[in-house]
Formats: sequence, structure tokens, C-alpha cells
Amino acid sequence: MKALVLLSGGLDSILAMKLLLEQGIDVVAVHFVSPFFRSPWTVKMTKEWGIPLLEVDITDDILELIKAPPHGFGSQMNPCIDCHALMLRKAKEIMKEVGASFVATGEVLGERPMSQNRNALRIVERESGLEGLLLRPLSAKLLPPTIPEREGWVDRGKLLDIRGRSRKRQVELAAKFGIKDYPSPAGGCLLTDPQFSRRLRDLMENEELTKGNVALLKIGRHFRLRKGVKLVVGRNREENERLRELFREGDFLLQAYSHKGPDGILRGNVSEEDIIMAGRIMARYSDLNEGEKLVLKVKDGGEREIEVEKAEEEVVRKLML
Repeated sequence: MKALVLLSGGLDSILAMKLLLEQGIDVVAVHFVSPFFRSPWTVKMTKEWGIPLLEVDITDDILELIKAPPHGFGSQMNPCIDCHALMLRKAKEIMKEVGASFVATGEVLGERPMSQNRNALRIVERESGLEGLLLRPLSAKLLPPTIPEREGWVDRGKLLDIRGRSRKRQVELAAKFGIKDYPSPAGGCLLTDPQFSRRLRDLMENEELTKGNVALLKIGRHFRLRKGVKLVVGRNREENERLRELFREGDFLLQAYSHKGPDGILRGNVSEEDIIMAGRIMARYSDLNEGEKLVLKVKDGGEREIEVEKAEEEVVRKLML
């Protein structure tokens, strides 16, 4: 008997996979990735346990989903119910391709109020087309028996009845199985992060929702100078290098020249006034002394220099996203 396990990289999905392995079930893991979520733990755990791992990029599907999720958003820009249904639809296709008989996830009843209540679990199962073939090992005893349980492919008595937001039982189970190295519950999907969600909303109101534009959201300090014009300023050497990598035709790349300071990308329908304001904001994050001005290199196909003074702190705060 073979199961396809959705492996997020979090402890819940790791334990769900382990519970099936303990019953002698052959497991294939699938990890869905996008600019909003990807975990290095999936590679670590599957390699350690000798389990085949499939990584499937669903970026294009997620970007379309974010524009108008049928079941709406959570507390931020997270369309959790529709995202889970999407992953499970993909999993159904993969299940057939790898010869698995059912799909399993690490979902825990009541752990996430929006996406893991009883109604939400029923919705994603129905909309995925996996009715009866979707097993949630950690909460199985609290849910109706699935086909794998009824048919005896899986011993229901060895599955669990975990519910709620406490991770006490999961931590105890990890210790029992000798699983010592696993990620903390913090982090996860960027769409649940308030600051990232604020940037994403701003992007959708002003620019096109593309992979490149989303990649820029993940680094630096962001400023909306005016509608259609955005500045992103690096916070350290690594982010400055990343900004240079993301610099594209039509952008303006600003680099501190006379003093130590950040790089910045100015994107949109940029005017000369925007360039000056961007430079003044960047000067706030350089090592200028009082009364000094910052010389920046401006690249937009050609290259030139401008000289600016620091913007007022109040102005910087007002424009920051």
C-alpha cells in the first residue's frame, strides 16, 4: 500500500508521515513551493528517512488564486482554504501518477481557526475530488473513517485524536519517535505575515502581480513615493546584491557613492523628482554626517550622479510601507 503525503516541512506533516511509516505503508512525499512558502526541512527529513520527494512549483496557480480567492482571505492575504484545495487537487493528479492509493496530510482539527475547522476540512476534501481518500492521521479518530481506514489499508486504532492549537502532544510524539530536529511553528507562509501582506496589497493596487514583483517584496525597506512609483532600499550587503540581481530594464538602480550606504531600486513611471526623493530617503540610511550630502550613482541604461541631502524622518515614515 502506498500513500502520497503532503509534506510542508512542519512538525505536523513530519509526524503524519511517520505514523504511516510505522504501519509499514510505502510513502511518497510531495512538497508544494511558491515565493510564499518553501521549507528546506522537507529535503532533510525525506533524505534521512529514505523517502522519495517531489517538489512541485505552484507559483502561477497561487498568483491567480490571490487575485480573487472563492473562500476569501484569513487575517492577512492568506487564502488558506482555497490554497489547501488547490494543493490537494494537484495531489490527486500526482497520486495517480505515482501509484498511490490515498493522500495524507498533517492537518490538525482546530489548530488553525479558519482553515482547519470541521467545515473547512470538508470543503477542501470535496473541492479536491479526494472524498474518502484524504487521511489526516493526527486527527483521524475525531473525523469520519476514510476509505483507507474502512478497507483496512490503515489501522485506525493506531491513528490519533489531536485537536486544538497546543503542540504538546506533537512534541511528545516527536520525542517518542526520536525526532529531535524540526522547525518551530513560527514562520511558514509569508501570506500570513502582516508586513508582507501590506506590501502585497500595495503591489496589487499599483503594479502587476508577477513572480518578479513578488520576489522584490521579500527584501529591503519599501516606500510608495506616489501611485505607480515604488522604491526598495537594501538593508545589508546581501540585500544590496539581491537588488542588483532583480534590477531589470525600465528600473532605476541607485547606489550610494560618496559615503557608505544602501542600494535601491526605483520602479514605475519615474520622474526626476522621484529620483531625487528616492536619493534623499536612501541618504537617511547612509553614514552621512550632519550637514553633508550624499552622492549617488543612478543607472537606467546609462549612468550619472546626483547629490542629495537627507529626507526628513517624518517624510520617510509617511512613505514607508
